[in-house]
Amino acid sequence: MSEQQLPVVVIGAGPAGLAAAAHLVERGIEVLVLEAGPASASAVREWSHVRLFSTWGELTDPAAEKLLAPTGWTKPEATSYPTGGDWAELYLQPLADVLGDRVRYGARVTGVSRAGRDRIVDADRETQPFVLHLATADGREERLFARTVIDASGTWTTPSPAGASGLPALGEKAAADRVTYRVPDLKNPAVRARYAGRRAAVIGSGASAFTALATLADVAKDEPGTHAVWVLRRGISGSTFGGGEADQLPARGALGLAAKAAVDNGYADAVTGFRTEGIERDTEGRLILVGEDGRRLDPVDEVIVLTGFRPDLSFLSEIRLGLDERLQAPTALAPLIDPNQHSCGTVYPHGHRELSHPEQGVYLVGMKSYGRAPTFLAMTGYEQVRSVTAAIAGDLESADRVELTLPDTGVCGGAGLFDDPNAGQADGGGCCAPAPALVQLGVGAPAAVIAEDASAGGCCGS
Repeated sequence: MSEQQLPVVVIGAGPAGLAAAAHLVERGIEVLVLEAGPASASAVREWSHVRLFSTWGELTDPAAEKLLAPTGWTKPEATSYPTGGDWAELYLQPLADVLGDRVRYGARVTGVSRAGRDRIVDADRETQPFVLHLATADGREERLFARTVIDASGTWTTPSPAGASGLPALGEKAAADRVTYRVPDLKNPAVRARYAGRRAAVIGSGASAFTALATLADVAKDEPGTHAVWVLRRGISGSTFGGGEADQLPARGALGLAAKAAVDNGYADAVTGFRTEGIERDTEGRLILVGEDGRRLDPVDEVIVLTGFRPDLSFLSEIRLGLDERLQAPTALAPLIDPNQHSCGTVYPHGHRELSHPEQGVYLVGMKSYGRAPTFLAMTGYEQVRSVTAAIAGDLESADRVELTLPDTGVCGGAGLFDDPNAGQADGGGCCAPAPALVQLGVGAPAAVIAEDASAGGCCGS
């Protein structure tokens, strides 16, 4: 079989992977989507209880809509906000269904290489098809070949640990029975029972942490004794709670404001400048977080670690990838999304050229393309796969015509301050963080605790 007769293989039947398949079908290119889970969007289904801060109008792909139209599918109200479960059931599964046998479930990719060539060999490398090894749901191993590989497997299966070094904190694995790396579904009675009337530490500073704080506050209103300890590696500043009313995605801004309300109303304490080094148990089995500076926090019953995700690159070890040494994102894309360089929520248009690698014919798209960088939006992934699939089809004019306008977060933190425990203390800055300490942000707390209201739009005049 010639290389042109081989399919393009897409790894992952999530939002970006299914959109890539829709674009390839539209261009008449054979495609096979490999999904490790038993249904499409398996990762999305695991956070089905979480409401997205993007509207339906920003969550569907144009090529996918065209593919769905003949089936009688109707797009949900564009201005409404679905949950992860809604997204999976009302859009992603119907899209997978219309793709039919082009989507294969229970097929986990365990390795990708060039046929007969490990990553060392140069000879005739680019003339060889890609070979993929699979582990099937029934325990078998298989091999198949591809002309091009689009990895849209995301990062959901590899959450970052509590340890500030990027490694699990000492004792973190041993405390696994009381540690979760997902936003808990507190509407589930069994899950709610773990947190109601108890103290929980929330480690993280992004939208997931905001969601956890807000939902714990809701429980606390009905269940006395429920309390959160918000553990932040940086200080409190005007950007801590996001862009608030200045965020061009209103629901994203509202998340930060809900988290702020949780601490303002006394449902949470904040620990700033705390870098977790260890997790210990007290005599009653509760967990004690230990910081690299020797601080020991009061015991908590549960720990919610929401420190981001990272890409699983293990099955790509025989492929020649060009990745940034910090973000593990494609080298040309990394400067556009690096939080060490900018944090204003702006991402420049990027497509197949920024997503390419030394190994021609391999693309990382969707969440995985961002490596460890935060704030990925579905519309970014849809534009990525539109450009990549156009390039695969040889339509470079369309592939290079990348148009991407993303909503601003309303937050500017400046360059070089990502995860800085003293962020906000720069000379002349308007976001002055307190010294690392346990601070009560509830009713009656000193006004100086938060130097600038988050709803003012952050720290650089935005």
